Amino acid sequence: MRTANKTWCGFALAVAALALMPFASAEAAPKKDFKIAWSIYAGWMPWGYAADSGIMKKWADKYGITVEITQINDYVESINQYTAGGFDGCVMTNMDALTIPAAGGVDSTALISGDFSNGNDGIVMKKGKTVADLKGEKINLVELSVSHYLLARALDSVTLSEKDVTVVNTSDADIVSVFTGSSDVTSVVTWNPQLSEVKAVKGATEVFDSSKVPGEIIDLMIVNSATLKDNPDLGKALTGAWYEIMGLMTSGTPEGEKALKAMADASGTDLDGYKAQLKTTKMFYTPKDGVAFATDPALVKTMDLVRSFSFDHGLLGEGAKSKDVVGIAFPGGETLGNKDNVKLRFDSEFMKLAADGKL
Repeated sequence: MRTANKTWCGFALAVAALALMPFASAEAAPKKDFKIAWSIYAGWMPWGYAADSGIMKKWADKYGITVEITQINDYVESINQYTAGGFDGCVMTNMDALTIPAAGGVDSTALISGDFSNGNDGIVMKKGKTVADLKGEKINLVELSVSHYLLARALDSVTLSEKDVTVVNTSDADIVSVFTGSSDVTSVVTWNPQLSEVKAVKGATEVFDSSKVPGEIIDLMIVNSATLKDNPDLGKALTGAWYEIMGLMTSGTPEGEKALKAMADASGTDLDGYKAQLKTTKMFYTPKDGVAFATDPALVKTMDLVRSFSFDHGLLGEGAKSKDVVGIAFPGGETLGNKDNVKLRFDSEFMKLAADGKL
């Protein structure tokens, strides 16, 4: 969850409705033209640059296809459009991939494990100094988002639970203004760039952030599984373009700085501001790092935590009787949940091709 302007209660209903839809994407066939959606967040700015710089076109041309990359201002709307078949791929977090397309019946593959939040999401208080001080507090956040998940993990770390606090659903667009403009709002959970703004409030203290739960809020490029199976060149082109840009970002060259500056401008900050956001984003700059993350047994444990939270909060659909309702597959053959209903797949194949220089 990064820049949504809608409440997550509505998303759960949307998922239930989408589950009843006949998805044309389930009968994907070889094709040449593809559409990818992305939204603004530090770890996803390279996709905008891929389109603007011509790097995506270069890699698409190599495989004789076209890939149109479209920015969608409303993050969750981009996922909804992907789920409804309007896009072949879309950037999203691991939790959103599970609770929206996968829970909605769309078989989806995590093609590229791009990064995880390593401080980009946090809990900020005006009066308290520790997580324990959250007890009895009203906490403003985007309900049922990764902010809500982060709060649950923080409370668990000090043997508190959500019963010990009151969650106040607040749009990400309003989170800064309510925290800075109202003396009644004393605790918030949010992500960058909003997090940087609320942390800057005089007397405010960040009591917990995503670096305390490393690897749990993951940012992914999700592609329709049937489309990817029938069109592996799409996976190769996307992966090739992504890692070319990763190389630019870490090159230390004038071209690399130019790319970073373009991403900063597109995200509404300056170069220093964007670099600061990247410092709290654990980017997997090499395909080797991406493969290592996707094949680490720790990912299975993370997704078990995420699916447990999602089920407990009704995000796997009204008819879900357990957290096993949606199957999640991992490289190496391990599966969480229903093996006959796998709808989310973590893949390492295309990142490994990049690591081996075979793209």
